Amino acid sequence: MRFLPVNRQALMVELADLDETLALLGSLQREPIDGVQELVPAARTVLVQFTPAQVGVAELVRRIAARDLGQRAERSNVLVEIPVHYDGEDLADVAQLLGITPEEVVRRHTGSEYAVAFTGFAPGFAYLSGGDPIFNVPRRTTPRTRVPAGSVALGGTFSAVYPQASPGGWQLIGRTSARMWDLARELPALLQPGYRVRFVDAAGMAQVDDAPAPAVAQAAPHEGNALRVKATGLMTLFQDRGRLGQAGQGVSASGAMDQAAFKAANRLVGNASDLAVLETVGGGLSLQSQGETVVAITGADAPLAVTTGSGQRWSVPRYQAVALADGDQLTVGQPVAGARCYVAVRGGFAVTPVLGSACTDTLANVGPAALAVGQVLPVRPADRKAVAAPELPPESLPTTGQDVVLDVELGPRTDWFTPEAVALLAAQRWQVTPQSNRVGLRVAGEQPLARAVAGELPSEGTPLGAIQVPPSGQPVLFLADHPLTGGYPVIGCVAPHHLDLAGQIPVGAWIRFNPIRAFEEYTPGAQGSKN
Repeated sequence: MRFLPVNRQALMVELADLDETLALLGSLQREPIDGVQELVPAARTVLVQFTPAQVGVAELVRRIAARDLGQRAERSNVLVEIPVHYDGEDLADVAQLLGITPEEVVRRHTGSEYAVAFTGFAPGFAYLSGGDPIFNVPRRTTPRTRVPAGSVALGGTFSAVYPQASPGGWQLIGRTSARMWDLARELPALLQPGYRVRFVDAAGMAQVDDAPAPAVAQAAPHEGNALRVKATGLMTLFQDRGRLGQAGQGVSASGAMDQAAFKAANRLVGNASDLAVLETVGGGLSLQSQGETVVAITGADAPLAVTTGSGQRWSVPRYQAVALADGDQLTVGQPVAGARCYVAVRGGFAVTPVLGSACTDTLANVGPAALAVGQVLPVRPADRKAVAAPELPPESLPTTGQDVVLDVELGPRTDWFTPEAVALLAAQRWQVTPQSNRVGLRVAGEQPLARAVAGELPSEGTPLGAIQVPPSGQPVLFLADHPLTGGYPVIGCVAPHHLDLAGQIPVGAWIRFNPIRAFEEYTPGAQGSKN
């Protein structure tokens, strides 16, 4: 085993092969270690996320290293057959690459039984192992910007089915109408870890539906006070602390980009800290009160105004509870610093959770839809009478053109880059590009980061704050809606104490990465500063 640093709350265990990975996963699931919060298995690694106050990293490494990897997972008695129409865009290329005919590709693909090794990348995306040994297919040099839902694909030694339309770099050999992800099922993912899978040739099958099953939470029936959406701004979503503990379904946590601002908004109106709020980016949101409501706005430094039904208008402060009378309209202007504002209402919004959370994951398409003009947002009755005293807003938030320093912990794949690239990560300014969103900040520097290892990295878990480097050498800083697993090396991770700051960086700002911990593998039994 290798024990690679990720951040103060996570480490990565690298193993020899998939069998060892699944053996370790099974051991940690059968006999959990106190303080371990989440396990994200992949091809040859297990990402272990933990609470340092409950278990130190040295103790965690020691206990994992002592696990017996000789016990292999038992075969599941669940067999799922997936009908496939083999007409994928890359079928001929795959056949040529393997030196066989397209017909032989189909025969071999349907002639083997697979097992769900792990899930990731997107909800319901299962990595299937155990196929014909001939299938070891590299990813496409240039990933597609959109792969249709139901696409059957090959990547490395794995087979998979894309559960929804998404970007992707695997080789497409067919398509299926089977719904891989459906929230109407008790277990939304059709393929669960350990399930056996067989592909069936379904030549002549009906046209495949390219749309995944709806993954939208509906507002609960409600009578009483509400907020009506008069304008949405660039994008406004429901967010909360996140959808925790769903890695087994291939679902990452998501949640508010600025967790401190999210909690403050709830606190100010007297709510429990984990109730759903509105997260709005770029300004432009306008809400009209139906009945009497109390709101608070936190996060980005944006001008706030209330307009009464008679046309009177005045400014209101951030980080303070604001009472709205029936007909009053609250408007959030364009931020002068920061990127995202949070709006909480006393009592909380009456929205039905999906998989235990009301947050919207824009990559996974799970959670309530983005707000629309005319939508009515019911408000639950408040169970607490008092609101909190006003709070001081953050002293400074990033602005366009400003340098923002983010502390970084190097790892887990820093050794995949040249020493010059590691130095360049910190020495160079990186500008946030317009392609940035809740999935991640895409940044551009004058010089790309060069790799020392040229081969493909098997897919592995990616934590919040990971700085992943694609072939372009221009990093992507993963934020709340990042994929659960990824296939490009992560040179470092933003320290947990700077994640909220990262969520407030606007397009056009410059990032300076500040390494606060050198890359060094953990060694079982080592003493010293590893805690």
